[in-house]
Amino acid sequence: MTIMITMYCQGQVELEKKAIINIMKAQEKAWSNHDLEGFMQGYWKSDSLKFYGSNGLTLGWQQTLDNYKKGYPSKEHTGTLQFKINDISKAGEDVYWVMGEYHLVRKVGNADGVFMIIFRKINGEWKIVADTSC
Repeated sequence: MTIMITMYCQGQVELEKKAIINIMKAQEKAWSNHDLEGFMQGYWKSDSLKFYGSNGLTLGWQQTLDNYKKGYPSKEHTGTLQFKINDISKAGEDVYWVMGEYHLVRKVGNADGVFMIIFRKINGEWKIVADTSC
């Protein structure tokens, strides 16, 4: 019985990780098409969303989107995004953290950095609730 439960749990974790990876793939595509609203669909649409980057802490989905629009005003600025996921770990019930790298190939100069994002399952959907990128 324990083996069956463990196998189910491991299978469930793999399904959850795959769902998270699919969200991030959709984000890569949206960003690379300069579709910042589409990119933001991976984030929790809440005033409680937290983004921590080089300019400090930003609270809220709309403010995060506004910051992206200001910092990446054109396709030349968004370029082509590629994530490299180095770790996805279960952090609690319906919570995962993802650590990785981002790579932007752009006409205005390439940009690379690291991130740690926290996904939480909210109303049956995986959403980023916190993002630290630099």
